[in-house]
Amino acid sequence: MKRDTRLIHSGQPRRNDDLVNPPIERASTVVAPTTAELYNPTPPRRHYGRGGLSPNMELREAIGELYGADHVSLAQSGLASVILALRTALPENPAGMQALITDSAYGPVRRFCDEELPRYGVTPVYYDPRIGAGVAELLDKPTAVVLLESPGSLTFEVQDIPAIAGAARKAGVATVIDDTWSAGVLMNPLELGVDYAAQALTKYAGGHSDFLMGSVAARGESAARLKDKDVLFGGHVSPDDAYLCLRGLRTLLLRIERSGASGLHIARQLEAHPKIARVLHPGLQSHPDHALFSSQFTGASGCFAFVLDGVNARDSEAMAEACHLFRLGFSWGGYESLILPCDRQIRRTAVAWQAEGALLRLSVGLEDAEDLWADLAQALG
Repeated sequence: MKRDTRLIHSGQPRRNDDLVNPPIERASTVVAPTTAELYNPTPPRRHYGRGGLSPNMELREAIGELYGADHVSLAQSGLASVILALRTALPENPAGMQALITDSAYGPVRRFCDEELPRYGVTPVYYDPRIGAGVAELLDKPTAVVLLESPGSLTFEVQDIPAIAGAARKAGVATVIDDTWSAGVLMNPLELGVDYAAQALTKYAGGHSDFLMGSVAARGESAARLKDKDVLFGGHVSPDDAYLCLRGLRTLLLRIERSGASGLHIARQLEAHPKIARVLHPGLQSHPDHALFSSQFTGASGCFAFVLDGVNARDSEAMAEACHLFRLGFSWGGYESLILPCDRQIRRTAVAWQAEGALLRLSVGLEDAEDLWADLAQALG
């Protein structure tokens, strides 16, 4: 079956009672008839609520189908999923090693790397997102992990994932990627050689802006390690949120296709507008990484950014506040459209961020594209 069909029919109810959706099971304790069954169930079965009941198990199965993964862990948020992946990827004794972090990494992830990795004795070293195979030169020092995010969620640099993952694998270093932008449907980083694919299910997977959750997918030995660390760290998500996410997955492909098409339409309109210096959308031929993007992604989501020509940050915030359909908000990937002035968030150490004016990010939702463009046009005016 094709991927679209598999996603619809994966994560089906485990009980044979003719339901098309799994029940929401709320329990901490799972009792057993004997002590032997309690400690060594044969065959293996549910033994405690933290391990996941329905629909947590069905959600993991569906995400595993999406990535072709051997194990999927669920986390309390997208940030928590990236942190889980990083902690899992670290060697047992990482003290004295470096962690290579893309300079375009999500801000809260960057803070974790700056403040928490040193507690493990690991030094975060930020690299140019466009380094590609050149990352091999940085791997000549003992390295604990390499973190990717493609495209960067503020400035939208596309990374050469196979080149970076290949160099890391040759050096015996695990790789982690924040794959939220593609939601696992526009690109499969596990197929491109990455060890751990994390994403914020909060965004496109859920699609309705009504819960927080993340996931990590892996294969082979990485999957076995992820499963072990998941148990060790005691992570758990509520069955109610797992149900909402599984419901969102059923329409994910349709929503991301609509959002991506509308986003590209608006990106082209912005590109032709006299007040716009440039549009940071990898699906545009004008984007410096467009060829690389086309070789790795099957399409674009609806999240991208643009630079207001000669406009300072304060005035760009006034423009964002003048929008009516685009609301001010930090997230993206929901049904609603959002706008975010970004200059306050940008942190760079490897490559300085330079722009002709203020940077704003859009998350294009499911509204009519012409209505959305009219809203931006009046705000720009």
